This record gives sequence, structure tokens and C-alpha cells, in this order.
Amino acid sequence: DPNEDTEWNDVLRAKGIIGPKQKEAEITEDQIQALMDDAIQRRTDLPPQEGQRDKKIDDMSLDELDELEDSEDEAVLEQYRQRRIAEMRATAEKARFGNVREISGQEYVNEVTKAGEGIWAVLHLYANGVPLCALIHHHMQNLAARFPQTKFMRSVATTCIPNFPEKNLPTIFIYYEGALRKQFIGPLELRGEKLTVEELEFMLGQVGAVPSEIKEDPRPQIRDKMLADLEDKSADFY
Repeated sequence: DPNEDTEWNDVLRAKGIIGPKQKEAEITEDQIQALMDDAIQRRTDLPPQEGQRDKKIDDMSLDELDELEDSEDEAVLEQYRQRRIAEMRATAEKARFGNVREISGQEYVNEVTKAGEGIWAVLHLYANGVPLCALIHHHMQNLAARFPQTKFMRSVATTCIPNFPEKNLPTIFIYYEGALRKQFIGPLELRGEKLTVEELEFMLGQVGAVPSEIKEDPRPQIRDKMLADLEDKSADFY
């Protein structure tokens, strides 16, 4: 090895037979971190087992982790196993609703204002025979199934609030940890009978009641063309 530190190599270097000793390359902290990340990635990207297709350890069930204990480091697998158990418990704790529950006036306090820590509650006040109420209930059933961590409820308006004006129906109250965060009252605020489920999701998502990926209002913003033309002519005049 010409880079080895020996007396013979020193003699050869002095005679010019071999070149000077090459300086060892310095390894930066970033390179060390990259090597560590690569090692961790190789340990977590387990080879596909029979009946599995390139399945990562993070995506495996508890039974699949148990099957790998003989071939992998038991301590590493146990760490991932405990993490998976914690994740599954957290998911199960959040995803405990999943439908629209009918409540009475007597249940209002316990189900809404005492919904619990970290719980978003969406309450729809309705009356039978109101088409928009029926439409919103249909949309809420869809959203409740997709966002089971949010507590969706509905109640006949007059059972919760005596003499509640029918002109204010439908109404949606949104609570977080028992505190009222937002209210949509009446057909105008709830966009009428052309309200889509995407629009309702957007409205709830803006408040924070559901973790929606819809960040822009799905309803196109339509301006009256005649008014726009008049504004343009006024601008030209001035």
C-alpha cells in the first residue's frame, strides 16, 4: 500500500519511486449524517417477503412485524412495534365518530359543550320539510364518514332552542372543546340549495373543524358582466 506509513515507503518516496502520501479525505458532519440516514433507511426498507410487494416496515401490521422477529434485530423491531401500537391507539381514539348523530335538547350540553378535549363538534339545527336542511344532512353524512375524528350531530331546532325562527334554518354551529367557534345561520350563509359537499367541506375546513385539503373556495366567483362593463367605462371617462 503506497499510502501505508512504513520505513520502506519513506525510502521509496525519498528516491522518487512512489509519490507523496495522499492526504486522507475529511468527512464532514453532513456526510456522516447522510451515512447514518442511509443506514437507517436500509434497515427500515426490508426486503419483500412472500405475499408482500416492497412493503416498508412502517406500513406493516403487528402480525407482520412479529413474523420478522427471527430475521431482524429484535430490539429495532420492538421499537417500531411499540410506535405502531401508539399510532393505532391515537388513530382509534380520534376516529370514534364517523356518522351524524341525532341528539335531543337534553343531550345538548353533554354532547356539544362537553364534547371533550381536542374535539371539534359540528351541530346542524334543522326542521323536517326544508329542502336545504335535507341537502346539508346528506352532505354531513358524507363528511362524517370521511372525517371520523370530527363529531357531527343534528337536532330539530325547536328542541334545542325553543321558538327558533324557521327563517334561520338551516343553521350550523361549530364548537371546539365546548367553545363556539363559528356559526352559519340561514340559507344565505349556507349558499342555498346549490350548496355542494365540496363547498361545505371548504367552509368547515376554513374554521378548522375538518382537516380539509380544499384551500380555495370551489364556488366560482361570478361578477355581473354589465356592472363590470360600467365600471370599465367609468374608469375610462375619469
